[in-house]
Amino acid sequence: MTVFGVDYAWGRPGVSALQKAGARFACRYLSPDTTGKNLDPSEAKALSDAGIWLVVVWESTASRALAGRSAGAVDARRAAAQALQCGMPVGRPIYFAVDWDASASQQDEINAYLDGAASVLGRDRVGLYAGYGPIKRAFDAGKITYGWQTYAWSGGRWDDRAQLQQYSNDHIINGVGCDYDRATTSDYGQWRVGVAAEDGDDMPLRTSVSKRKEQELVWNEFTAIRWDDENADPANAHADGDYPGYVSPLSSWADLDALVRVEGLAPGDQYQLRFEVHDWADGKSTGMWSEIRCDGNATSGHQFIAGSMPKGLREGQHVYASVAVFPAAGSTADRPAPRAIGGRYTIRQDRA
Repeated sequence: MTVFGVDYAWGRPGVSALQKAGARFACRYLSPDTTGKNLDPSEAKALSDAGIWLVVVWESTASRALAGRSAGAVDARRAAAQALQCGMPVGRPIYFAVDWDASASQQDEINAYLDGAASVLGRDRVGLYAGYGPIKRAFDAGKITYGWQTYAWSGGRWDDRAQLQQYSNDHIINGVGCDYDRATTSDYGQWRVGVAAEDGDDMPLRTSVSKRKEQELVWNEFTAIRWDDENADPANAHADGDYPGYVSPLSSWADLDALVRVEGLAPGDQYQLRFEVHDWADGKSTGMWSEIRCDGNATSGHQFIAGSMPKGLREGQHVYASVAVFPAAGSTADRPAPRAIGGRYTIRQDRA
């Protein structure tokens, strides 16, 4: 199980953009900064009201953790005060950043800093953001309860004790630079204003998958788009790998949202996007309902094709997003077919 989220600093993507991207949580800063980097009460309330969980990390300077135990205690007091002001429930953890390629020879100072934070918060509320080495060494030494590991300085290795993974950087959501994160456990330190995760999450299941591999389309036919990258799949509703369907984990109402980038079109070519809901038995479709939710004509060689649809689903049904392309009037279908080269598919499904 993984849950998709993001982190960002001075910019604000906004609630609707984060929801459209499929983000279930946002990791936000606490710090001495006064220029807009930090989480503030109004942002915390807006995200919470939208059902987006919050995670907080303290970072003043990249190498602050080398200042030792007293610095850890000072920072923990300041971080706790800021988090409380933003509405964080008592008892939720705070991550502290080691934002450089820290060596093993620096771990004693880092551990002392974490000891200082624990003297204020308690060990069960101390988390660390860092690369593989500091995360592993801090867990091994019993200095942290929560880990947020970045892929940077990690050499492709992941410590499976870390509840959060920052796995990709430098993405843009609504004009704001964001990093992509995923939670690998049910408790990764998340909270909403006045609500901790253990108080219960009645928010809809949000599954988000995306496409990186090229896929050739077929003239005059619908092709089910294959999604090869999982951003969030809390109910294991999408099979790992290059698979087209979302398998409904329960019977309830769902909102479907798909966007596909297609290249190789010519001006005037027609495109359509439809959602297909398949009854499924013995490994195959036994009946299909479909509805076209986008129908247009290309104005250039590449086109973003998007569609949305609300639909009541039954447990076990397979739900596809499919794209069809048709050559422009007077054109022929003997030229190479267009290709789907990217996109995303987000399903928001009620829990009951």
